[in-house]
Amino acid sequence: MGKRQRQRIEPTDEWQQLHLLTTSTEQHLYELIRPIVLFGHLPAERARQTGAAERTLYRQTARFEAEGMASLFAPPEPGHRRMLPPEIRQAIRELKAEYAPLRPNELATICATRFGRRPSPHTVKRILAEELPLAIPRRRYPPYHQIADAAEGRLAIIRLHAEGWNIKSIAGYLGVDRHTVYAVLRRWIDEGVLGLDDKSRARKPGVRKVDFAAMARVRELQENPELGAFRIHAALKQVGIELSPRTCGRILALNRKLSGLGVPARTPHVPKEMPFKATRRHQYWTVDIRYLDHGLDERNIYCISILENDSRSILASAISRKQDLTAYLMVLYAAIRQHGAPQALISDSGGVFRATQAQRIYEALGVRKEQIDRRQAWQSYIETQFNVQRRMADWHFAQATSWLELLAAHDRWAADFNYQVHWAHRERQDGRHSPVEVLDWVCGRQVPPEELHRIFYATRFGRILNRAGYVRFRHWRLYGERGLAGEPAAVWLYREQLTVAFADEALARYQVTYQPDERHLASVTAAEVFETPYRSPQPPLWEWGDDEWLTVIRVVPYAPRQPRRPAAGIQPRLFPDEDLAAATG
Repeated sequence: MGKRQRQRIEPTDEWQQLHLLTTSTEQHLYELIRPIVLFGHLPAERARQTGAAERTLYRQTARFEAEGMASLFAPPEPGHRRMLPPEIRQAIRELKAEYAPLRPNELATICATRFGRRPSPHTVKRILAEELPLAIPRRRYPPYHQIADAAEGRLAIIRLHAEGWNIKSIAGYLGVDRHTVYAVLRRWIDEGVLGLDDKSRARKPGVRKVDFAAMARVRELQENPELGAFRIHAALKQVGIELSPRTCGRILALNRKLSGLGVPARTPHVPKEMPFKATRRHQYWTVDIRYLDHGLDERNIYCISILENDSRSILASAISRKQDLTAYLMVLYAAIRQHGAPQALISDSGGVFRATQAQRIYEALGVRKEQIDRRQAWQSYIETQFNVQRRMADWHFAQATSWLELLAAHDRWAADFNYQVHWAHRERQDGRHSPVEVLDWVCGRQVPPEELHRIFYATRFGRILNRAGYVRFRHWRLYGERGLAGEPAAVWLYREQLTVAFADEALARYQVTYQPDERHLASVTAAEVFETPYRSPQPPLWEWGDDEWLTVIRVVPYAPRQPRRPAAGIQPRLFPDEDLAAATG
C-alpha cells in the first residue's frame, strides 16, 4: 500500500480562498504581506483586498524587512532571558565588592563605559541578588589623602571618572570632598595634563576685588563717620561690589590712618533676651517716633516708623513736623493697607499710641496692643533700627538744605535699610540676608479697603482735589496741591488738627475750631503748606502774597434738595368701585 497522497489544489491569488488554506498564524501573516514584500504591492491596495488594517501591514512589513522570518514569530517567553557575558557579570560583582554604596544604575553606567553595553538596572540588581558576593578585593586606589604624590591622587580621580563613576561615588570612594573632585576635573578640562601638577596658591596678578574704584567708593561712604565695617559692606554689595566686612574694616582703618580720621566711639553691647521676639512674620510690629537732627530751621522734625520684628523690615515710615495722633495714624494706615494687620503692635508709653481713637482702631482691626516696660528701651526692636538710622542717615539729614532734600534722604535710607543685608540675618542658610528677602510676599491678616475705610472713618475722609488743587470739607475749601488736580486725597481730622494728605504724605496742615454742635467747623486757619515733590511744573506768573493766595475759603453750603412735585394727572381706576363691590359681594 503506497503512501497517502495529498489532494491537489489549484494555485490561487484570491485572498478569500487563500486564507482558508493557511494552517498557522505565521503562515497567515506571511501570505498577508507576501505581495508587498516580493512584488512591491502597496499596503493600501493589499488592505482593500484582505480587509486588514493598513497600519498593521505597514508595521509587519517594516518588521519583516528588519528581522526577516523571525518577525513572523511571537517573542520568546520571559523565562528565556538573554544572559550577560561572564566578564560583565564578574565586573559588576567586583565593583560592588570594592565600593558597596554603588547603586545598580551607576554600575550599569560603568559597564556601558567599560564594555560598550549597558545592562538594565533591574538586571544588575538581579545578578547581585542571585550570585554569591565576592570577598572584599584589594582597593585599586588608596584614600586620596594617603596618596604620597598629589598628581597620582588627581589622576585617580580622572581615571575613575573616565570609567563612568559619578562625582558622589568618587568622593565617597577616595574619602574627599566633592568640591575637590569638581576642581580636579575642571582643571583637567581646562589645562589637560598640566592640570595634574600642583598649583601655586600665591595671589595671581590681575584685577583684584580691592581696586581703586572700590577704595574710592569706601572713602566716599566714609564721609559719614558713623558707618561701620558691616554697613560699608552692605552698601557696597548693593551696588555690585563684593567685599567682606573684614576687608571693609581694613580699608576703613587705612583711610583713617591716611586722612587722620578718628575712630567712632563704641561701647560694648551685651545682648539680653528680647520679650517680643517673633517666631513668624507679622506676629509683632513695633512703632516709635524719633527726633531728627537737621539743619533746616529751629523747629523739630520727627521720624515715625513701623518695624516688622521677624524680618526687621520697615513697613512704613514718614517724617513729620508734628508727632500728633494724625501723623501716627497716617503711617499706621499705610502699613496696614500694604501689609495687612499684625497679631500685636508694640510701642512705648507714648500718648499717641495709647490715645482713645487709636485704641478703637486696634480693637476694630483685631490687633493686640502691647507695651514695653518703662525706661527699658532695649525691649523695643525699633531702637536698634533707630541706631542704624543714626549711622546711615543722620549725616545726610544734617546736609539737607530743603524739605525735599530731607524727604529724599529719608526715602533713600528706608530703601537702603530694607534692601541691604542685615546683621540679624547674616547666618541664615536660605540665602535671604536682607529684610525685604526675609519678609518676601507674606502679609498679615488682610483688611478689605472698604472695611479699612470704615475703621478709620472717624479720622480719615476721602476727597478729590479740584483743578485748582483744593478739597471741599464741611463747607470749606482747603488747599492741597495744584499739581495733583483730579487726584484722590485724604483729609485727616483729629481734635484741632486737620491734615490734607496724598499717597500717605502730608500736603498741608490746618488749625480748626468747632461750632457748639462739635461737628461743624467754625474757623480754619492755615498752619503750614508743605513743600512736596508733587508741585505743578507750571510756575505762577508772579509770587503770590498772603493776601492774594487764599489757602482757606469759606463756601456757601449746598442748597437743600427740593421735594418732588406731585404728578400732574391721577391714574383712574381700572374698574369702577361698584363693579368691585359686586364682584366681592
